[in-house]
Amino acid sequence: MMAQEGPLGAGQLQAMKAGGEKIVVLTCYDASMTMHCEQAGVDVLLVGDSLGMVVQGHDSTLPVTMDDMIYHTRLVARARQRCLLATDMPYRSYLDQDQALQNARRLTEEGGADMVKLEGGGKIIDSIAHLTANGIRVCGHLGLLPQSVEELGGYKIQGREQDAATRMCEDALGLQQAGAEMIVLECIPAGLARRISESLQIPTIGIGAGVGCDGQVLVIYDLLGITPGKQPRFAKDFLAALSAGKGITAAIETYVTAVRKGAFPDDEHSFT
Repeated sequence: MMAQEGPLGAGQLQAMKAGGEKIVVLTCYDASMTMHCEQAGVDVLLVGDSLGMVVQGHDSTLPVTMDDMIYHTRLVARARQRCLLATDMPYRSYLDQDQALQNARRLTEEGGADMVKLEGGGKIIDSIAHLTANGIRVCGHLGLLPQSVEELGGYKIQGREQDAATRMCEDALGLQQAGAEMIVLECIPAGLARRISESLQIPTIGIGAGVGCDGQVLVIYDLLGITPGKQPRFAKDFLAALSAGKGITAAIETYVTAVRKGAFPDDEHSFT
């Protein structure tokens, strides 16, 4: 990717998609990891509410608060120089349009985020339109929705049934029309993700959604092999494969290169 002075704008994100240039995203929760990501050439840092599980030790993302997200966003914002900084809006922080705008402004003004990410389609599209109309940059999120994991019956692949796939395609177009600048697609069949990606002008960012997306995101702790226990199928430990003497920045650089070349995710790390 060509050098840039500041974070990617909406036009640049769409230009990368149009030019077939993959967008590299990683979750990030603190200043030290931010500096490694910047050095390695990551495009977008996502302060994910996944911190509830990998940092705070919860069983889900649901206990994460607005204050938690603002705190961790500030840590990343202090260290980042070039990366676009996106932050998850936590569970029950966007129940209606007014609440969504109030909390999104807190994340951007108090936390320093460039963009906020909301989970879902359908019923929240009006709230996303309200945010973008008020100058808030938005990333959507479809497929497996961690904040709705109880309603979904667990961490399961989404969009395999025809009705669900059709609805997801419709939601993706609705998010684009509402002004979202990119959409995360999580744990859906690779064919469906490609279909959605090809139908949109804005980029899609996959996690467990195959190589046909316009970019990829991983939880940085998964990339570094830090997360204990069984790993999700879409995760890959990029640090483990490095020769002795190479560290965190080199592992992230390997991930960046693999995403840019379309080598990650492969079939082993995707779903059908």
